[in-house]
Amino acid sequence: MSRPRIDAVRGVLQRPAPADSIVHERFAPAAELEEFIQHFWTVRWDLRGEPPLLAETLPHPCVHVVFDRGQGRVTGVQSRRFRRRIQGQSRVFGIKFRPAAFQPVLGAPLSQLTDRTVSVRSVFGREGIALKDALLAEPDVRRCVTLAQDFLRRRLPPMPEPIARMRDLVERLAADASVTRMEQVAALAKLEPRNLQRRFSEAVGVSPKWVLKRYRLHEAAEQLARVQVPDMASLALQLGYFDQSHFIRDFKALVGCSPGQYAERAAASRSALGQQVRRRP
Repeated sequence: MSRPRIDAVRGVLQRPAPADSIVHERFAPAAELEEFIQHFWTVRWDLRGEPPLLAETLPHPCVHVVFDRGQGRVTGVQSRRFRRRIQGQSRVFGIKFRPAAFQPVLGAPLSQLTDRTVSVRSVFGREGIALKDALLAEPDVRRCVTLAQDFLRRRLPPMPEPIARMRDLVERLAADASVTRMEQVAALAKLEPRNLQRRFSEAVGVSPKWVLKRYRLHEAAEQLARVQVPDMASLALQLGYFDQSHFIRDFKALVGCSPGQYAERAAASRSALGQQVRRRP
């Protein structure tokens, strides 16, 4: 039985949306797949009679295998935020691999997939096409999880120890807010900076500096979406920035607006949702 994933969603940017029109669910992998898989996920929406919405998410240092619009795609780590205009009624089903964990599946440096999307067939062969057809024909998301897990059980290679160490290091960078500098990452990895860069490129697909910056900006977006918005100078310092202007510049480059504007947008989203709830009979 697939288990819902209940830890917090990170990286989904706030925008006003009709109540209950978009549903995002995540499911934890079976124990024997946990070395590789972070979770299975689905987004489904019903915007019939509503204007299109722009869905945006911040990038994670992870590979996704995604099934929708008649296609199955393997999406490497994306350096920019993901943007998609959604309308009508549809759904997406995806598999999120843990950082570095797709490298043994690809059998090549993960940097080859960075900012690229390739077909499921190019990685998994004809059996990947069969999985795509089965998932797109299956309306029950829990059954989709079962189909995906059965497929992966037969195809995932053993997890190499160096990849497992790199995976765990990247996940520590996400969880440990005290790690904000490259020197700290090199010390944790017990590698010289040049070797660290090479290992990250091969196993994760991006640099350690990129990972640090993205996780800091994930944290910033999360805090700015709260009811009590933090002081910008204090937030910048907490995230390891030496000056507020540098933080604002990085945030705007990734998110597309300033931290202050994003906090206002998140407040508008909460207000719109509250009004929709109050109008319900």
